[in-house]
Amino acid sequence: MMGKVNIIITKKIIAATALVILFAIAGADVASAHCDTMDGPVIKAAQNALETGNVNPVLIWIQKEDEDEIKEAFRKTLEVRKLSPEARNLADMYFFETLVRIHRAGEGAPYTGLKPAGAVEPVILAADRALENGSDEQLLKLLTHNMQNGVNKQFKDVMDKKNYDPNNVDAGREYAEAYVEFTHYVEQLYETAKSPSDHSIETESQQNTTQPQVKVGDRPEVNLIKEGIDRLKEQLTMAWRWSTSWH
Repeated sequence: MMGKVNIIITKKIIAATALVILFAIAGADVASAHCDTMDGPVIKAAQNALETGNVNPVLIWIQKEDEDEIKEAFRKTLEVRKLSPEARNLADMYFFETLVRIHRAGEGAPYTGLKPAGAVEPVILAADRALENGSDEQLLKLLTHNMQNGVNKQFKDVMDKKNYDPNNVDAGREYAEAYVEFTHYVEQLYETAKSPSDHSIETESQQNTTQPQVKVGDRPEVNLIKEGIDRLKEQLTMAWRWSTSWH
């Protein structure tokens, strides 16, 4: 019977770790997708460039090798804008789409069209407002509120199932599942909340003591996948050791 519990726990570990990987990748895509929106920083930079006739504000959002293409698109847009109000609107949209498409390509992400204003998560809007206001107070309140709610919910679920009858395997299984979900949830929060320097120090320490440094790639989503896979290996090893200890 205990073997069945261990199998279920192992499956939960695999599922939870897979979700960590998927959420990490999805989170990277959401953050970059903010640049697809009509109220995102890339479009705002484009609007500023068109109004002032200065292309420099948009160049920071693209790779250096793409500058010539954007500068040519910018020049054509300025010429067409002079023809009529209708031509101005069409030219602006052409430039917006060209700029966002090239920006996304520079991130290694596909271009899926421009999104309407407001098509982003509240936390992204809060992050933008924090940068505009020069204060991260409201952003931290939002993050802390959601984190506390999540931890409280997961914690309560585990505590409600903790004092089960040792002879009730089904109740014990429910506790074990809730425990795994809770610990992985807080682990994900902890890992995500670390600053880049924290990750770098830990990674360098691990590489110096266990294996030679290996360059994965410059794309953040590749590193996220590798981290998720490494974590999955560690958790599977722990689950296997736990299951064999009962035999």
